[in-house]
Amino acid sequence: TGVDCPQKKKKLFSCHKLQESLLSSNSGYSNYRGILNWCVVMLVLSNARLVLENLIKYGILVDPIQIISLFLKDPYSWPALCLIIVSNVFIMAALYIERKLSVGTISECTGTFLHCINLAALLFVPAATVLSVSSMTPVGGVMALGVFTVLFLKLYSYRDVNKWCRESRRAKARTLSRSHSCPSVHKANGTAGYTHVSYPGNLTHRDIYYFIFVPTLCYELNFPRSPRIRKRFLLRRLLEMLFLMQLMIGLIQQWMVPTIQNSMKPFQDMDLSRIVERLLKLAVPNHFIWLIFFYWYFHSSMNFVAELMQFGDREFYRDWWNSETIPYFWSNWNIPVHKWCLRHFYKPMLVKGVNKFTAQLAVFFMSAFFHEYLVSVPLKMFRLWAFLGMMAQIPLAYFVGRFLRGNYGNAAVWMSLIIGQPIAVLMYFHDYYVLHYGNAAEGVAA
Repeated sequence: TGVDCPQKKKKLFSCHKLQESLLSSNSGYSNYRGILNWCVVMLVLSNARLVLENLIKYGILVDPIQIISLFLKDPYSWPALCLIIVSNVFIMAALYIERKLSVGTISECTGTFLHCINLAALLFVPAATVLSVSSMTPVGGVMALGVFTVLFLKLYSYRDVNKWCRESRRAKARTLSRSHSCPSVHKANGTAGYTHVSYPGNLTHRDIYYFIFVPTLCYELNFPRSPRIRKRFLLRRLLEMLFLMQLMIGLIQQWMVPTIQNSMKPFQDMDLSRIVERLLKLAVPNHFIWLIFFYWYFHSSMNFVAELMQFGDREFYRDWWNSETIPYFWSNWNIPVHKWCLRHFYKPMLVKGVNKFTAQLAVFFMSAFFHEYLVSVPLKMFRLWAFLGMMAQIPLAYFVGRFLRGNYGNAAVWMSLIIGQPIAVLMYFHDYYVLHYGNAAEGVAA
């Protein structure tokens, strides 16, 4: 009709409509895949330039023989390995204390006292050994103390859970049936059937050693089990572990070590601008290696051990990379430690009437202690940089939570990770260098 004709012509010639630009927040557009790919390409190109610059300046520094020297000073002396083997004494002590408690041979007070001695020895004996044995290398010391720290947390949980079982048994006033605690294989194809475990049937050697080797710090009488071992999954994780380990070692030797060594003169001259430049230069390889270590340890290694042990709970980390607050990061990047702190430290303090803020401070304090313990003792020097770095998370958490939100909070978390760690690395390396090589350097300079 005549009325419709002008409207049709208007639609035909019209090329505009009410709409927002794609990059405006009101547009509702969210497909930034191309921009993400561009960021990845730019990241690869910029780091390729750094790799080429490093190779031109220093040549190839990767040396497999040097790696062995990090673990052993004397090829006929293996102090770290011997110390780890000795840890079986503490495991057996915890088991036999629990056995005595289960039959009432010793009282709860006596058992608690013996457990305290055993747990204290788990921390002090290896520390004293590392400090006194001259053939113990810093890397070997870190590995040995790391094993003993994990054992401390595991045996603390083992003691707590068995104590809860005794309290529950007394409350119910009846005897629970004994049963075997480890899986019994009924079929040759790897399918295993598991019997339900009840206290005190869990107090066996096989049960405690299963707990020692599975990737968790929280003890249970009946862990969730996977039905079979997936051989392809296991092989993929093993190849990832081997490749990423070699990659981390190569990056440390080729990229981090020269940067740290070149940072000593600005520290000695107290040249602030050069110190900041070296700090930023170290931040990139340090953060890259930290990310690789996270994947290697929390995904590849833990999944490998879990698959081998048919351990069913594979939540070793959550989406910490989306953290908008500091507490969210610390409660999601290391789930085994977070679960242990929540179950055996934080909640028991709340039950005893401690307020939440004080309990959170106590958790950070304990974490700071273990960070310093795992750094200062192997290096045989006490500077408290790791401890102070962890305690600094408390005011940082308040600032980020109070003033920053959303993407700004997430950026602040990433900045603390990228910049905070290199500061601690440089401080410890500087102090270690001055302590061990300062006199020689001064002699050469003179």
